[in-house]
Amino acid sequence: MNGAASTIAPITAPIVVVMGVCGSGKSSIGRALAGRHGWSFLEGDDLHPPGNVERMSQGQPLTDDDRHDWLAAIGERIAEADHAGAGLVVACSALKRSYRDQLSAVSPRVMFLHLSGDRALIEARMAARAGHFMPLSLIDSQFATLEPPQPDERAVTLPIDMEPGALLDEAEDRLDRLQLQESAR
Repeated sequence: MNGAASTIAPITAPIVVVMGVCGSGKSSIGRALAGRHGWSFLEGDDLHPPGNVERMSQGQPLTDDDRHDWLAAIGERIAEADHAGAGLVVACSALKRSYRDQLSAVSPRVMFLHLSGDRALIEARMAARAGHFMPLSLIDSQFATLEPPQPDERAVTLPIDMEPGALLDEAEDRLDRLQLQESAR
């Protein structure tokens, strides 16, 4: 270093929303990512109103109206982390562009990690999962609702058929690169 001031903006801890259909590994990867960096982890499912949980438990897909208050509650937690300058990882399906736009509007630090997998793999994971309110019967509605992130979104998409450690390493690398690209603008 020559002692001159750096022209590169300092990189702050991101707010990463790990998104995807049910059974894609949002919670597992999100917890691991948060744990590696000492960031907070938020399980978005914990913020669903009881009526939403009841509907999903009965195999009824949620509507945009059903998700409105849930996304607002997640947005409040994102705003708190943004205000504190803290790193946060949120597990949230964020299946539609409009949902991601709602969350992105809360903080310029929001980035998305889309965990993508085929129906057969998701189905196998869902069948092996115990104690979750989301039934296997809602897989079709999840895939029907999914609008994968577009190039103009702050998002990275990775396949879930990777070994979890490799997936986590790749996610960190790609999210770091995305953050560096944006800080250089």
